[in-house]
Amino acid sequence: MLEASHAPDPSPLVREADATLTEQLAGRFRERIRQRALAPGARLPSVRECARRHGVSPHTVVAAYDQLLALGLVEARKQRGFYVRESTATRTSTELDADRVPAHPLPISATSLIRGMFQPPGARAMPGLGTLPADWLDLPLLAGALRKVSSGQQLAASLRYGEPAGEGRLRQALAGKLADFGVSASAHQIITTVGATNALDIVTRTLLRAGDSVLVDEPGWSVEYARLAALGLRVLPVPRGEDGPDLAVMQTLIESQKPSQRPRLYVTVSVLNNPTGASLSLQSAHRVLQLAQAHGLHIVEDDTYAHLAPAHLPRMAALDALERTIYISGFSKILVPNWRVGFIAAPLALVDRFVDTKLLTTLTTPGITEQALAHCLEQGLLRRHTERVMSKLGVARSRTVKLAEAHGCRFAAPPRGLFGWVDVGVDTERLAQVLLDEWLIAPGALFHATHRPTTLMRINFATSQDQRFWRTLERARAEL
Repeated sequence: MLEASHAPDPSPLVREADATLTEQLAGRFRERIRQRALAPGARLPSVRECARRHGVSPHTVVAAYDQLLALGLVEARKQRGFYVRESTATRTSTELDADRVPAHPLPISATSLIRGMFQPPGARAMPGLGTLPADWLDLPLLAGALRKVSSGQQLAASLRYGEPAGEGRLRQALAGKLADFGVSASAHQIITTVGATNALDIVTRTLLRAGDSVLVDEPGWSVEYARLAALGLRVLPVPRGEDGPDLAVMQTLIESQKPSQRPRLYVTVSVLNNPTGASLSLQSAHRVLQLAQAHGLHIVEDDTYAHLAPAHLPRMAALDALERTIYISGFSKILVPNWRVGFIAAPLALVDRFVDTKLLTTLTTPGITEQALAHCLEQGLLRRHTERVMSKLGVARSRTVKLAEAHGCRFAAPPRGLFGWVDVGVDTERLAQVLLDEWLIAPGALFHATHRPTTLMRINFATSQDQRFWRTLERARAEL
């Protein structure tokens, strides 16, 4: 069986051609599959190897592979790569000849955006990324914390499974951290997770079943929409404004459902909404809690961006003392993405159920990194690091706003936090396809539960300071 990774290097792609590099690359693979040069079961090159071989960016390869996936020509195997689908063996050459790239390019998906975040060391910062640049993070702080907990009894403890709810030392430190936000929670109410996304997954898997309805903010986090849909849940989007959700729409969505089908969960980013940067007002927070009480809703308050926001902003978990609210957060946005340390603070009545789901899905969480994070919290190291990051982010935000406005863009929401919600004046999905060979952006359609064209896009203030990006965007916008 011939593997694509063993094929000879192809002739170079043509950057000035009518078709984009993405379309050219996808077309080459389609032709090789049609000619049976790539047999069913053959493995395509890794994204990095394919990018090196063709002289393009990894984002171009990701988009080309996504087109092949959508056409049913390849399949993605978890942690193994992309393979030619076995089913293509039964298809005729005529059928394969009929395959065409759609007239309208395939949109960038939530998973495409995620894959784009897995950049090799030294890669150029991309405006669509969701994390801080690596050089903003404090490597000596991380190394020192790991050294501190990687000796003696602490290291020996990592040879066995840890506590089901997570490292007791970290849970105690997290209880103290939550007090800074006015959230009163004991260590017994906290469960550690493999990042905030895993925390969201544990909560929804515990409280909901396929076919259930769940309320979400719109615009909101694209990955959350995709995750909920993958679980077979009915997503009910609630328009998100400057001060919070549209409560009239929320109430209508609840009451218009049959009693047995009414949503039992509302998932919201109350502070620094992704992508708009808006935060819940105190008045809106009280009204949401009243609505939840009246209709038996649990509120999942995702506070992923807590470290990048003023501590005084209202949290629903503080206002209702964790009665109907389930609080979730993590540290990938401020400390290090790859440690994957998150947590749930929950009503006591739900803690054991969440721990059971954690055991069934991840079994345990890494004790060494949890102990290292506890050390950072106990010694005030994370607080000082956060202050430095906030200072740099303020400068980056100011610079990026000036660049965006100087190149004809406007902000649809006041610039705050890590992300900006920018109106560029053209369909950002089309713009994303034009820019993809050089720049990864996050088109606004990703942040809606139902697909719709939009002139908005989300940018990362920390990774959008390159004037070359804004010049390229302005040229592409003029062409469109």
